[in-house]
Amino acid sequence: MKKNSKIYIAGHGGLVGSALVRRLNANGYFNLVFRTHAELELRNQASVKTFFSEEKPEFVIMAAAKVGGIYANNNYPAEFIEDNLLIQNNIIHNAWKHNVKRLLFLGSSCIYPKKAPQPMKEEYLLTGPLEPTNRPYAIAKIAGIEMCHAYNRQYGTRYLAAMPTNLYGPNDSYDLNNSHVLPALIRKMHEAKQANAKEVVAWGTGMPKREFLYSEDMADACIYLLEQLEDKLVNIFNDEFPPLINIGCGEDLSIRELAEMVTEVVGFTGRLTFDTTKPDGTPRKLLDVSRLTSLGWKAKTKMAEGIRLAYADFLQGAESKRKQDEQLSLAN
Repeated sequence: MKKNSKIYIAGHGGLVGSALVRRLNANGYFNLVFRTHAELELRNQASVKTFFSEEKPEFVIMAAAKVGGIYANNNYPAEFIEDNLLIQNNIIHNAWKHNVKRLLFLGSSCIYPKKAPQPMKEEYLLTGPLEPTNRPYAIAKIAGIEMCHAYNRQYGTRYLAAMPTNLYGPNDSYDLNNSHVLPALIRKMHEAKQANAKEVVAWGTGMPKREFLYSEDMADACIYLLEQLEDKLVNIFNDEFPPLINIGCGEDLSIRELAEMVTEVVGFTGRLTFDTTKPDGTPRKLLDVSRLTSLGWKAKTKMAEGIRLAYADFLQGAESKRKQDEQLSLAN
């Protein structure tokens, strides 16, 4: 991938996509292509075909997806499987039809079995039942991985499927119902601090363990993979197993430890309790990242520093919204 290569980032406005755009710009890539949802409906086959025909990108990074936490996955399973299948099918097929040199498909660590041995190696894919709360999303992502593999085998493409662990960082969603655990905790703790509340209640037992990766590190890993020559990735591109690689930091912590860390960063001084009637999800999700580290890449951002940066982003977003509301109020 050269500095003037034409690179399409699908889903550039979200947590993952915006991190990729920032990192590409920082690394000197200037020929970037993206579209807002209003400009291009990725679920529409004809629209995606027209886009690829007109723009002819050389590289594609697929960050576009319908995502959410346990609540969203539980309540909107049909949308999670349908939307993600439509998006990825349209992009992968048209990438092949229009001679894209390399495609990077981004999935999630939830593709692995609920009771997979820890840490989870890439070869554990499809070796056991999935976590029921996010199975429709996971199956859609597994289909995307298999589609990359199928096109590589049949057409000689070099599409790579990267599975990041739980991500957080700038431009995250802080919706209490639909966001992931870390941004939800940041918002809960902040609002409790503002209200001088005596208690914050978190979901589940606090016992499950999770791995988290700062979004800027994830973007750095993705670009690093796209920059590698094919012979360095020879062990990933083969007919026997999907072209799959984990992206993570290789360390995890319990949800209770995470909540306590967020409490300290935000400065909430009340009690932290857990609602054990709420679902825990998978007991543990730690990725084996030895395949990635063997290529020469390691995460840089430590957890405490990442949470501080994420909280600063949350505060900036909250202040921006306050000013917008103030202006609207004055206009009315």
